[in-house]
Amino acid sequence: MDVLDIFVDALRAAVLITGMVVMMMMMIESLNITSGGRFFDKLRGSRFGQIVVSALLGWIPGCMGGFASVSLFSHGMISFGALVAMLIATSGDEAFVMLTLFPGKALLISLLILAIGIAAGVIIDYAGPKLGFKPYSLKGCGEMHLHEEDGHPAHENASHSKKRTLFTWKRAILFIGIALYIAALATGMLEHEHEGAAEAHDDHGFNLLSEDWMNMLFAAVSLVMLAVAALGSDHFVEEHLWHHIIVRHVPKIFAWTFGVLIALGFITGLVDVSAWISANVPLMIVLATLIGIIPESGPHLIFVTLFATGVVPMPVLLASCISQDGHAALPLLAESKGAFLRAKAINCIIALIVGFIAYLL
Repeated sequence: MDVLDIFVDALRAAVLITGMVVMMMMMIESLNITSGGRFFDKLRGSRFGQIVVSALLGWIPGCMGGFASVSLFSHGMISFGALVAMLIATSGDEAFVMLTLFPGKALLISLLILAIGIAAGVIIDYAGPKLGFKPYSLKGCGEMHLHEEDGHPAHENASHSKKRTLFTWKRAILFIGIALYIAALATGMLEHEHEGAAEAHDDHGFNLLSEDWMNMLFAAVSLVMLAVAALGSDHFVEEHLWHHIIVRHVPKIFAWTFGVLIALGFITGLVDVSAWISANVPLMIVLATLIGIIPESGPHLIFVTLFATGVVPMPVLLASCISQDGHAALPLLAESKGAFLRAKAINCIIALIVGFIAYLL
């Protein structure tokens, strides 16, 4: 086990994930301010709409939709049921691999967990309170606030909302940081290779789908935010982007992400997770569900690969897909451990129920 390699890989992944989360937060903040709050007011006004939109965000392959949903939840824009719907519907980066190895079955699985996620969200938000379940909400960050300087229609004096000074030090740091992130994405410096992917390719001839297009997409989003950092008003850049996102969110998101990835690197280096899997399907369903608690893409590729080679049946992979969330749950863990633990507990219960029902059928 090379300690330096574990450190470098964890650092690279932590920077990549934190950057993606920050870009999504900045975009959501920009949409909220640009629309005078009306863009997300409509979403906040429809509980069922929140659930469906959040589940669809999770349904998008990769973690970017999940990051957006967590950002919306952390700002009080969607309900806890909508958050759970996203966590159930998302399969993280494993969705790319499944679409490559078995596209037909992958589409079927994704549609099934999307429906399960929406149903779970509806039950939590609508039936939950009647059954004595109190919806969970974050108290740390709160809703996105519109200030007089933002030019919100409710404020009469917003003439200085567009005041901009050419590159204050905060604006300069934001601009340089986003520019460096774009360069790192464009050059592939932040790309990470999932455990098991290389072995799967070598042993079975699988042509695993590249994530280059996703990095390019985030580079494009980052270009937009680069323009916002350069041209936005002083108030928006300093209050919304700097103090709200950079100062308040980035340190703990990066620290938690980096810490978890370092710990996982040492654990996987000492333990052969695949050796735990036996021919007992019920036990494998439980194992897949428990491993799904890990908020990271990689360990779940074991079940994807074993299913692709016919070693494990559909119920095991189904339980894994419902329980695991890729990297989407890492920023949630950083924002609120209570929300993370409660959401993951619900995910695991649903994964076990669905997995065993599928097994019996």
